[in-house]
Amino acid sequence: MTRKLVVEAIGTFFLVLTIGLVVLGRGAGALAPFAVGFVLMVMVYAGGHVSGAHYNPAVSLAVRLRGLGTAREMFGYWVVQVLAAALAAVVVPTMLPGELEIIRGEHVVMDLLVAEFLFTFALAWVVLNVATAAGTKGNSYFGLAIGLTVTAGAYAVGPISGAAFNPAVSVGLALLGIVDVGEMLLMIVIQLTAAAAAAGMFEWLELGIDKPTTATAAEQAGLRAAGDPEPRR
Repeated sequence: MTRKLVVEAIGTFFLVLTIGLVVLGRGAGALAPFAVGFVLMVMVYAGGHVSGAHYNPAVSLAVRLRGLGTAREMFGYWVVQVLAAALAAVVVPTMLPGELEIIRGEHVVMDLLVAEFLFTFALAWVVLNVATAAGTKGNSYFGLAIGLTVTAGAYAVGPISGAAFNPAVSVGLALLGIVDVGEMLLMIVIQLTAAAAAAGMFEWLELGIDKPTTATAAEQAGLRAAGDPEPRR
């Protein structure tokens, strides 16, 4: 469990650190969403085999509701994810020269909630399908799919909501002064709701066990020997 928590902390830290630096440093410009998506992608590849590479309390909730892991593990992930995000928010100002000019975006509350719901749903949906479904087991593209989902969302709704899609990121943005506390709380609630909706849809469609296969001759022989009259398709 300790290894998983450390990996979750490292991945979340670098995700929030990158977001803070590209938003407040403004050096990446129009390429900022790629920086965020890419750091998430590489951290997912780095930590996926250890912790599942959630780096996001909403994803941890979706994975738990999908039936993987335990409630204790999920809450442990939540704690280290939020603490890592807070630490990153402390480090960001020390890495940027001079006094930070924080420009807080003007967000329409309903637009913010809709944007955060839709793309948090999309992120949790993609994670569940590429990282937990039997039909995609062993694929090599899971990190790319997850990272590019965040990149697409950042381009699509960044000006509308700040493109957090992640309660830990929302905490980091609030600590950095990019969003206010009220917006942060609303974002966290809607992000967790979206993750639960994605998990519910995933389970309703039974995607976790859906793996179309064609049985080999040896498998067919084994099935017949076991009393199964028809090979599975």
